[in-house]
Amino acid sequence: MGGYLGSYATLGLLLAASVLFFVVAFSANRVLRPARPADPPGKRASYECGLDPVGGDWAQMQIRYYVYAYLYVLFAVEAVFLFPWAVVFDRPGFGLVTVAEMGIFVAVLALGILYAWRRNILRWT
Repeated sequence: MGGYLGSYATLGLLLAASVLFFVVAFSANRVLRPARPADPPGKRASYECGLDPVGGDWAQMQIRYYVYAYLYVLFAVEAVFLFPWAVVFDRPGFGLVTVAEMGIFVAVLALGILYAWRRNILRWT
């Protein structure tokens, strides 16, 4: 198929083949499935590690998990900035200014972790 409408014909054939595949797959599923699937007792119960669930489904999360996640992201970002800096630092033209910039960056992060430590945010209870 060539010419102006050739690419549209190819696209139409691909679309028709995909619709046909979809219809055949779902028809085969309907034909091959059991007519009355088994429903043994306990099949629709919640499953948690092989133990029967006890209590309600509402559980409150402590804010401390979010603090740990935030601190992890903070120091992961620090690592992302430190590795390229360490690679570029060896090149000419990046001298004392680069060291000072990274020192300020690390000092701000160190102040943050010191603040969290002094406020006992990192203490697990």
